[in-house]
Amino acid sequence: QQLQQLNQFPDFNNYLIFVLTRLKSEDEPTRSLSGLILKNNVRAGYQSFPPSVAAFIKQECLRSLGDASALIRATVGILITTIASKGELQMWPELLPQLCELLNSEDYNTCEGAFGALQKICEDSSELLDSDALARPLHVLIPKFLQFFKHCSPKIRSHAVACVNQFIMDRAQALMDNIDTFIEHLFALAVDEDAEVRRNVCRALVMLLEVRVDRLIPHMHSIIQYMLQRTRDSDENVALEACEFWLTLAEQPICKEVLTAHLVQLIPILVNGMKYSEIDIILLKGDVEEDEAVPDSEQDIKPRFHKSRTVTLPHEETRPPEPEDGDDEDDDDTLSDWNLRKCSAAALDVLANVFREELLPHLLLLLKELLFHPEWVVKESGILVLGAIAEGCMQGMVPYLPELVPHLVGCLAHRRALVRSIACWTLSRYAHWVVAQPPELYLRPLMTELLKRVLDGNKRVQEAACSAFATLEEEACTELVPYLSFILDTLVFAFGKYQHKNLLILYDAIGTLADSVGHHLNQPEYIQKLMPPLIHKWNELQDEDKDLFPLLECLSSVATALQSGFLPYCEPVYQRCVTLASAGTCRPQMHTQQPERFEAPDKDFMIVALDLLSGLAEGLGGHVEPLVARSNVMTLLFQCMQDTMPEVRQSSFALLGDLTKACFVHVKPCIGEFLPILGANLNPEFISVCNNAAWAIGEICMHLGAEMQPYVPMVLSNLVEIINRPNTPKTLLENTAITIGRLGFVCPQEVAPSLPQFIRPWCTSLRNIRDNEEKDSAFRGICVMIGVNPGGVVQ
Repeated sequence: QQLQQLNQFPDFNNYLIFVLTRLKSEDEPTRSLSGLILKNNVRAGYQSFPPSVAAFIKQECLRSLGDASALIRATVGILITTIASKGELQMWPELLPQLCELLNSEDYNTCEGAFGALQKICEDSSELLDSDALARPLHVLIPKFLQFFKHCSPKIRSHAVACVNQFIMDRAQALMDNIDTFIEHLFALAVDEDAEVRRNVCRALVMLLEVRVDRLIPHMHSIIQYMLQRTRDSDENVALEACEFWLTLAEQPICKEVLTAHLVQLIPILVNGMKYSEIDIILLKGDVEEDEAVPDSEQDIKPRFHKSRTVTLPHEETRPPEPEDGDDEDDDDTLSDWNLRKCSAAALDVLANVFREELLPHLLLLLKELLFHPEWVVKESGILVLGAIAEGCMQGMVPYLPELVPHLVGCLAHRRALVRSIACWTLSRYAHWVVAQPPELYLRPLMTELLKRVLDGNKRVQEAACSAFATLEEEACTELVPYLSFILDTLVFAFGKYQHKNLLILYDAIGTLADSVGHHLNQPEYIQKLMPPLIHKWNELQDEDKDLFPLLECLSSVATALQSGFLPYCEPVYQRCVTLASAGTCRPQMHTQQPERFEAPDKDFMIVALDLLSGLAEGLGGHVEPLVARSNVMTLLFQCMQDTMPEVRQSSFALLGDLTKACFVHVKPCIGEFLPILGANLNPEFISVCNNAAWAIGEICMHLGAEMQPYVPMVLSNLVEIINRPNTPKTLLENTAITIGRLGFVCPQEVAPSLPQFIRPWCTSLRNIRDNEEKDSAFRGICVMIGVNPGGVVQ
């Protein structure tokens, strides 16, 4: 408040710059703080500074760059780049020439201060420096920076490399003109005694590998040898920067050719980098075994994002599901920042995907030594290695898995929590193989031990076990049916045991179980175990509590699986979902009218509520009809289908399709209003919205029959355009094809003339879809249309 009052005085900012640059009697932190307050004022309202004040601040900044204190120099540099990024680079034409002039100073402090400011400007305004707006100063700056690569001060060498590095990824022309000199100068700095210089050299080489690999190829052997050394650098920041090189190289087409001969050196280095450092163990509280009674701090809990519902069709092929992004690494949440362990593991993972089985000769002996090592830190890193190579080397690992999987299951009982948690993750990476073997050999022992870990006394182990169990559920599906009672007992017991963060993961494990076993869950005994704790949580949470997201997602899966078994619980759940979704449609108007009283609505609540309504409609089928009759859900749908947010429209079209199947009697009166909206959303720019709109139209066709006729012109041309569109995702092509077939089934006279425009892509889209009701109706439609227009298929 005092600051706000002081800011009322027009020359307050003059005092701030005076304290920063002139008041040498004050201590450095106070002077620096004065500069940071000024920086915030510049950011908030530089345009309103009186011209005389602005001119004085600029003049003082340039005058003080050579201050004897490194802290003051850095603060002045921050202030300069803040002014520059306020659109002032154009309005301060003397800035860059003066900074370049100061670089030539014999005084170290002046040169370092000017370089510090230039580095910050390069970071904040790199595009502008390479634009016509400033007459492309880079053509002067880049050669200038390159001269300083040979400066006697490591700090200045480091600034110089960091400045040039800002322009690599954008391929700035001034840098491309000097690229060979740059690379030559980098090589000269390769063995610099200063860690920060080495780190910047490694960073430059990683970026050049991505954008100018052609310039590195002639030197690749030496660069790889250099990076092997640096990945072992005694400074972890240098090692981490160098380790990124292997991640980037793995994405280059030349990877196999240039790296094969070096694997024998590289693999042990990466494996060595995968050990926890002492500082990691302290940060992860690796010595704490039991912490389940300690409440989570709120910042431990990452924000969750709900993934809106997309309607897909079942496929014939039985490939393992594609791994989702972000599944590649065990998750050290408290160390959420990138570190050498994570980078080494990620590099080994991507290299395993490039080299496949060729990687194993370099690994197997090493792995044996690690996995059976008496020191837990070493053993733990071996288990991580085994998990990291699972995807790429699966075929080559198969002969060893009958011995390794029982060993890993044994590690689930290790006395160290960090070993137990990594064993959970690694076993989940081999779940696909486990499930393919006779269940009593590996699945049952794995499941038994994993469920014990779900109830571990350590929160990190609980989390890893719960996530691993969800992966096992996805792979095992109905193989879990015989064990359902035991699984439910464990998961329900965890409800009373878990702290906040792990509860959210538990919801996911229960939802995945319901998705995996489906209607097998609909047994009175199972319902009695599962529903009371879920409904207790449901009643406990307020409407604006974000924890409703994972709970709603979980209940959506459970409702779909339980079908009629969910009936006793459906009414309060249904009503609350309608309330949540309605709040999302009313609040925008309230917020617009009175923004100070009502905050903008969180649309995620609407999306999750619509998705749970879909789950209820799908699970309960016709039983949902009385609930729909007693609510305003159709009016709500009409509003949600026109929402500005694509995810809201996506979920509302899924719900429309499910309600069409469950109780068309309530949808039919609204068709005249709904179909034009559906037709307008057949826009493949929004893939998932378009997909769900197409699917809903197909469902409506089957219930509306010949009465669909007046609406054919609203949808047909868009559907035909989508099915012929190159690079369209498979799911969208399949749903579009089904809908075209269904449209032709009910309105053959109207659709058959267009046969030649879609028949070929139509056939290719549907050939891998498993036979089901949707495919059946679509093929009947094609047959009817061929009867009407046989010439349309003769090509």
